[in-house]
Amino acid sequence: MRTASSTNVSNLPNILTIVRIACIPPVVVFLNFPGKVGSLLAGICFGLAFVTDILDGFFARRYGAVTTFGKFLDPLADKILVTVTMIMLIPLERIPVWMVIVIVTREMAVTGLRAVAVKEGIVIQARVLGKYKTILQSVALAGLCVHYTYLGLNFHKIGMVVLWAALILTVWSGWEYFRQFSRRVFSPGGQQGPSS
Repeated sequence: MRTASSTNVSNLPNILTIVRIACIPPVVVFLNFPGKVGSLLAGICFGLAFVTDILDGFFARRYGAVTTFGKFLDPLADKILVTVTMIMLIPLERIPVWMVIVIVTREMAVTGLRAVAVKEGIVIQARVLGKYKTILQSVALAGLCVHYTYLGLNFHKIGMVVLWAALILTVWSGWEYFRQFSRRVFSPGGQQGPSS
């Protein structure tokens, strides 16, 4: 299967990633109008961004449309979308501050760990826990954006239940990354440790 040129950013997965980034400002704007209409529109925009995340990964794998641009922008778009949305939900009292701190700290720590690993020539494979974590976080935040009850479903309560599950996987998957790194660096026969 032919891999797309790293200089070609005009492919469908990258376009979907750009659409995901474009969904962030509307989410911010609509959450500034926290009534039912604003919340519903924010939830729809966040949901659309989540769908583009699923689709761009599918098309990138299906058609080999993997680019350097996409490798950089896709995870960045995910982190910005999740972080900005959580921050917007704090003053609305829809998400506990400590949960946001734990999730954002984990993302920063793992990003830093990956940077060190690359410098040391260590490959840390993404685990399925991380993928499930991302899915649960997105579902939870979409529910917390909607917030109100529709069709007998309390979206805030659903969002919080799913967020607790996401939090558990967030901490667990973060620990797995650090465990892999420690094993590769400090295990007998492996590298002796990161360079200063």
